[in-house]
Amino acid sequence: MKAPPLFSRFSFLSTLTLLALARTAVFAADAPAPAAASAAPAPAASTDAAAPAKPNTAIIPMIQRGTDNRHASFVEIAKKGDIDVLFLGDSITDFWRTTGKAVWEKYYGNMKAANFGISADRTQHVLWRLQNGEGQGFKPKVVVLMIGTNNTGMERGANPAPRNTVPEAIEGVYADVAELRKDFPDAKILLLAIFPRFDSPINNPQIEEINHALAKLSDLNHVFYLDIGDKFLNDDKSGFKPGVFGADKLHPAAPGYEIWAEAIQEPLALLLKP
Repeated sequence: MKAPPLFSRFSFLSTLTLLALARTAVFAADAPAPAAASAAPAPAASTDAAAPAKPNTAIIPMIQRGTDNRHASFVEIAKKGDIDVLFLGDSITDFWRTTGKAVWEKYYGNMKAANFGISADRTQHVLWRLQNGEGQGFKPKVVVLMIGTNNTGMERGANPAPRNTVPEAIEGVYADVAELRKDFPDAKILLLAIFPRFDSPINNPQIEEINHALAKLSDLNHVFYLDIGDKFLNDDKSGFKPGVFGADKLHPAAPGYEIWAEAIQEPLALLLKP
């Protein structure tokens, strides 16, 4: 099932305008009550009574191996404070520093913006980082979060196995959002749908399911879901527009970062307003 747009009847911008008049209204037909952002969905019950429940690694906080120095540098940035906009995620966010550097400077160079993206991170790694210093010491006005693509697909190696099931990955993103709500109770969260990818045939169906569930986190108060994936795709949605993503069919090229920045420019400006 295709992930629904931010709201079923109103655009992001018109909804935010209406929100000024009725902040507790919910326009998404299947959006839950705001409290849903503070609790992860319950895992499915095991059908094998003899088998113990498998732990969901997507919600068990842990640091990604080899990222200690990156994490430490982010903690120091957090301690200094003075951050209005925090970008948080995996390599797609991380590469604002490299592939998307010129675009970052164009759109965010004059803003109090920080990038806490780390390549290869999964939901459990973001959760650990937030709980261990990256979620303390400052009060961002907006957090731009995109995470979960690395929880999909298969582990690499001699004995490949699924990284996480779709319900587990959903629970992982829910846990990250709940942690952000705890760490930054006054911040607005711009929760981005996971970008499409065409490096493997199994990832996109999983991503579509995850995004459909993430849309339900929108409460029009603190959490705002936005799906910009179609902006990268060709007319029949079978692949990316030429030049928008890299040869790996996973990471945006510079024009892709331009599309991303343009797509969130006005929503971000509205969310930054008092």
